[in-house]
Amino acid sequence: MSKVTVLCVAFAKDEALDALRELGVLHVVPIRPPAGELLDDARARLLHVRRALEMLDPKAPGSPSGQSAEEVVEGIWKIIHRRKEDEEMLESLRHEQQRIAPFGSFDPAALVQLKEQGICVKLYQVLRGHEPLIPEGAVKITLGEDQASSYFAVVSRGDFQVEAPEVRLPDMSLKEIEQNIAWSEARLAESERRLQEYSNDYAVVSRIMDRAEETVEYLEARQGMTTSEPVAWLQGFCPVEQVAVVRAAAARYGWGLVEVEPDPDDRVPTLLRPSRWARPIKALYDMFGILPGYDEVDISPVFLVFFSIFFGMLIGDAGYGLIFLVAALAARKKMPSALFGLLVITSVATIVWGVLTGTWFSIAALPAPLAKLRLNWLKDNTNLMELCFFIGAVHLTIAHGWKAFRIRRTAQALAHLGWIGSTWGMFFVARHLILNRGLPSFMLAVLAVGVVAIVLCMTPPRKFKEEWFNHAMLPLNLISNFVDIVSYVRLFAVGSATLAVGAAFNDMLGGLMKGPISGLIAAVILFGGHALNIGMAILGVMVHGVRLNTLEFSQHMDIAWKGYAYRPFTRRLAETATAHKGAAPPAASA
Repeated sequence: MSKVTVLCVAFAKDEALDALRELGVLHVVPIRPPAGELLDDARARLLHVRRALEMLDPKAPGSPSGQSAEEVVEGIWKIIHRRKEDEEMLESLRHEQQRIAPFGSFDPAALVQLKEQGICVKLYQVLRGHEPLIPEGAVKITLGEDQASSYFAVVSRGDFQVEAPEVRLPDMSLKEIEQNIAWSEARLAESERRLQEYSNDYAVVSRIMDRAEETVEYLEARQGMTTSEPVAWLQGFCPVEQVAVVRAAAARYGWGLVEVEPDPDDRVPTLLRPSRWARPIKALYDMFGILPGYDEVDISPVFLVFFSIFFGMLIGDAGYGLIFLVAALAARKKMPSALFGLLVITSVATIVWGVLTGTWFSIAALPAPLAKLRLNWLKDNTNLMELCFFIGAVHLTIAHGWKAFRIRRTAQALAHLGWIGSTWGMFFVARHLILNRGLPSFMLAVLAVGVVAIVLCMTPPRKFKEEWFNHAMLPLNLISNFVDIVSYVRLFAVGSATLAVGAAFNDMLGGLMKGPISGLIAAVILFGGHALNIGMAILGVMVHGVRLNTLEFSQHMDIAWKGYAYRPFTRRLAETATAHKGAAPPAASA
């Protein structure tokens, strides 16, 4: 990225903004905090339209109503307000119903009339088994009981007091409350039906939301400019190969242009351009909203390779992998290419791992052709755990090796090579302590040499006064290195849990598949059980498969995922008019 400053005459800054927006290559960064009444109105308008759009179903099958976008938005907001009122009313009514139901149905107005005639009726709730003292001349009428409380009424001439919690009389009878609940539920159902009708206008509302976003972006760029008569200027970041486009526009429109390298303190946006084969991982980045910082390395290739391995091991079932693959191929035309590629890669990885471990829908007795494909070494859980430790050691070795290569002209590269020695030392220590495998004698020497390299080279001498605490923390970091290796055993643990749950459903329901009806019921339950198992396994992938890349690996690579996306100042809609010169964007409705 290049840091670009564009200077123009102050009275022509709107024309300059229009031209820059047409170029669509400059990520504008406000020089001063953008503010102003027009911008506030535009932001309110955007929130107003966005909230309306969020209420609609983008996949509604019907035809547009033909109403204008403004009519649709205002109609949606009327429903939003009405629905909120109905939901609040319904909640209040249900609370009142729950409060009064133990006393049965009665007319509160009749009790008021009795009080006017000198007959007082009060309602009480006490703990079950508690018998409060009733005043002389009063009558206690038990109305109901549950496991915790008793509910009763006391009737007497004139006012009286009972040493028990009194229940306030309702404003309406239980029957009226139930009628009002039904009425509120009907109104809410009608609101949902009308929202479904408005969902047919999703595309119309989406277009005006894009227009509202474009207006906000334009005004933020405009209000973020600095003016010192007769000059105004703005700043932004532009990909190096696109600077020539801005330079040509500057020559055409008579702008001043300053191009410099970004300062270390600049918050530069990230424009991620992974290799073509690694692009599917961008779907995962978008899903979690993560990006490496501008000054951080793009680990997309390693992320994709190891995430695919982790996905396959965590799901662990070739049958599930086939389901994922078929689903991805069936939905190919409806999903982004990056997501499709990611699903295909991870599905194939799952199938391969399932074939090697002999796992097909957690079936215990596999057909001979499938059983022959199984790798017997993977039958042993100890071998599986050792493989997990090995994958972790390789993963972290790549991190430190890559980091060492990037800073190969500094002494700190030797420290990262030392961490590689420490990583493999911890791998063999984990094998020894957890799996009771032998510990090669030479690994102690490798570990010692690695620690010495870390101590001597981890901090440049000129920075030792500021970073001495890194040496004090080294023992804890070495322990953390061991813990990181061991943490990869989660691949075995979660994969085994997926297999165990699937096998439990198979064993539990297999015996029921004898008659046609019981077999059908068992098949439906079995399908639901495996669907639940797939859902839990996918959740495990999202937690553990992503974590091992974004936490364990990234920490060893010194990646903090602090980036934010490069978003050029450009048009969203071709039909949008040019800049609003002093004209306010449409105001938001209340």
